[in-house]
Amino acid sequence: MDPVLDRTAHTSPSHLSRFPTPDRPAPAARVAAFVALTKPRIIELLLVTTIPVMFLAARGIPDLTLVLATCAGGYLSAGSACAFNMYLDRDIDARMDRTAGRPLVTGVVSPRECLIFASTLALASAGWLWFLVNPLSALLASGALLFYTVIYTMLLKRRTSQNIVWGGLAGGMPVLTGWSAVTGSVSWTAVALCLVVFCWTPPHYWPLSIKTRADYERVGVPMLPVVAGTTVVTRQILLYSWLMVALSLSLWPLGRVGWFYTCAAVALGGCWLREAHALHARAKAGLRGAKLREMRLFHWSISYISLLFTAVAIDPFLR
Repeated sequence: MDPVLDRTAHTSPSHLSRFPTPDRPAPAARVAAFVALTKPRIIELLLVTTIPVMFLAARGIPDLTLVLATCAGGYLSAGSACAFNMYLDRDIDARMDRTAGRPLVTGVVSPRECLIFASTLALASAGWLWFLVNPLSALLASGALLFYTVIYTMLLKRRTSQNIVWGGLAGGMPVLTGWSAVTGSVSWTAVALCLVVFCWTPPHYWPLSIKTRADYERVGVPMLPVVAGTTVVTRQILLYSWLMVALSLSLWPLGRVGWFYTCAAVALGGCWLREAHALHARAKAGLRGAKLREMRLFHWSISYISLLFTAVAIDPFLR
């Protein structure tokens, strides 16, 4: 027998444990898998919305220790919600191309481990925010976690084409958490920004859903592009786009922002509406596939929310 292949002939059991096997992934792969359960790319949205709101609430630079504590607690809470989502959706994730590489599908993390991990993060986030930030922020973050896990993932995702709309409500909660961390309360300004994220979520996600329609159709998840024609979807995108832009501009009459944010919101909103109307026009013209170019709006939506909340953070220094 080839001595290279016959490791057991020259390697003790203790040395054998250093070699990963299909049943025992390498430690680095395990760590990466648990991080992946928290969906780090979604956590970027948490930071993009939470930190600028804290600057606005403080009318300048907030306590940086408080910022770090709030973001860490928010990451634990959002990461818990994402892990619960993967646990509950592991059956359909295994049948979708877009999610085939998730840790529960590949088997790097077991369902039991995922459930324990998600529960631990949930308890840790509640305790962290309660004692290091304030009880209101802890309650808001925990409420968002429960809403995303129970209302969105368990009850609505597989039952209604408006699932992602309600999911957007949980996505807007970090705004309220960041505001309450600084002020100990929630104001109409914070609510307006929360609703901006709420209205941003459907036109952000539906273009991606158009592109991955076959995935959702295969597993029976009634995303709007699965149950309605593309023109209907783009019309809904327009509706939420106009509401989002209107809400973004409502901050000026509320008196918390000045000229810089208002000008940025007008310019960014105009660019968004141009893209949304162009997508709807292409859909009405019957264009499909690559010619529809639905991902243009998806990619622009990420730039829009990042730049809008950057303006939120900068505005207090220019008033």
